[in-house]
Amino acid sequence: MPKIKTNRGAAKRFKLTATGKVKRKKAYHSHILNSKTTKRKRHLRKATYISKPEQRNIKKLLPYG
Repeated sequence: MPKIKTNRGAAKRFKLTATGKVKRKKAYHSHILNSKTTKRKRHLRKATYISKPEQRNIKKLLPYG
């Protein structure tokens, strides 16, 4: 069997945890930060997890994650 290629776009955006969950960075924290409140920007700093149904799709893109 040949090796499965990892989707490089997904590899840069998602990380798999030891328990098998998929971690992602929150959106809206890259630019135009003047109009956003400090509280909002602070909450956007933290990473979050992908929902259960979406995890199946992401794990197909990261076969060796």
